[in-house]
Amino acid sequence: MAAIARVAALDTLRRVHAGTSDLASALERGRTRLPDERDQALAAEIAIGTLRWRAALDHVIEWAGNRNAGAFDADVLDILRLSVYQLLHLDRVPAAAVVNDGVALTRQRGHARAAGAVNAILRRISRSRSRLPMPEASDPLAYLSVTWSHPAWLVSRWLARYRFEAVLEWVRFNNAPAPVTLRANTLLTTRDALAASLERHGVRTRPCVYAPDGLVVESGRPFATPVWDGGQFLAQDEASQLVGSFAAPPPGSRAADACAAPGGKTAQIAAAVGDGGLLVAGDLRSRRIRLLRQTLRAARIASAHVVCHDLLVGFPFGSVFDCILVDAPCSSLGTIRRDPDIRWSRAEDDLAALSARQRQMLDEASRGVRMGGMIVYATCSSEPEENEAVVDGFLDRHPGFALEDPREAGPGLPAGVAACLDERGCLRTLPHRHALEAFFAARLRRHR
Repeated sequence: MAAIARVAALDTLRRVHAGTSDLASALERGRTRLPDERDQALAAEIAIGTLRWRAALDHVIEWAGNRNAGAFDADVLDILRLSVYQLLHLDRVPAAAVVNDGVALTRQRGHARAAGAVNAILRRISRSRSRLPMPEASDPLAYLSVTWSHPAWLVSRWLARYRFEAVLEWVRFNNAPAPVTLRANTLLTTRDALAASLERHGVRTRPCVYAPDGLVVESGRPFATPVWDGGQFLAQDEASQLVGSFAAPPPGSRAADACAAPGGKTAQIAAAVGDGGLLVAGDLRSRRIRLLRQTLRAARIASAHVVCHDLLVGFPFGSVFDCILVDAPCSSLGTIRRDPDIRWSRAEDDLAALSARQRQMLDEASRGVRMGGMIVYATCSSEPEENEAVVDGFLDRHPGFALEDPREAGPGLPAGVAACLDERGCLRTLPHRHALEAFFAARLRRHR
């Protein structure tokens, strides 16, 4: 019988590749079947690493098996992928155990006739680990898309906009494990006080480079401490924190977060508007509403008014808000480091449909902004169709709005946010420039 962690990793990969689950949900389902934390960690490492390096793994499998990856049964291909990932990336796992479990998994899944081929392919790769035929940098597209395991269509787009060295740094960033990043709940504490509290419970942190309230965990288990139970921090990526800081309106404002779940940015806006302000947070699906409520409860935020609405249909309020955040559903191509399955589940053709929905959402949200108020449009996408093109199209359709550079709007902008603004005043984080995920945000001020 194959090791239980490898069985769980295979189940996770099958759910993701079959499209029945995203990676986070598949990993959570797998964890419930593994009582030992070491097995949980190994299963997650195998599944995440296999998705991260899938293109490179397929290239090696095709070489060793002398056939196209698509010629394998889907089960068998995922067994080969997770086995080759362990052979190439997990030095502490004995090669013989990997090969034997790969063959055992093949038989367990009802593919006994393929067991011999799996055994031969894995043994050939194991013997050749130090001299595998991978594309070199002399062929930039193949090198970045195969050796560094990214979709060729996405690499081509990045190469058209950035120099080779920048794209190489980008794909390396995406293939590195993401740190655990926290944001101090400023309704209850400060970043320095939070760091000190976590230190007392054996959790070492360092300040984020750009996010003013953020901490990066260096060691320890922050979610197993009374500090977490007390609601003093939330888990939130640093680039996401910057969007929340960029969008934060003045105290006493009337604000709305139109696509609020999971709620990290909502909590930031709640802290900004304070007790004298008003915050409405909305989303569409019941599962996301539950997640939003859970985040607000954890942050001890009782003042936010949670609503269920469909922004594609209309914004269910009048023109009363000082600030509306539209953190639009997008391709999520900026979050590949944290969500490696994204790179394989998106296609270039998706961008047109996504940007059409984003334009409609922005148009509907604009009806809720009072004179002098603003919309903050944000995505976690790297692609211009979802970012600049949506903003510029909105400005063409709505001459009563103008793009605002917050550096010209007065003091109070955190230095870390200002350091990530582009020449037009849009927030734009890039892996090769800031060592952060690729996020985008723009302020659109209504002036008539």
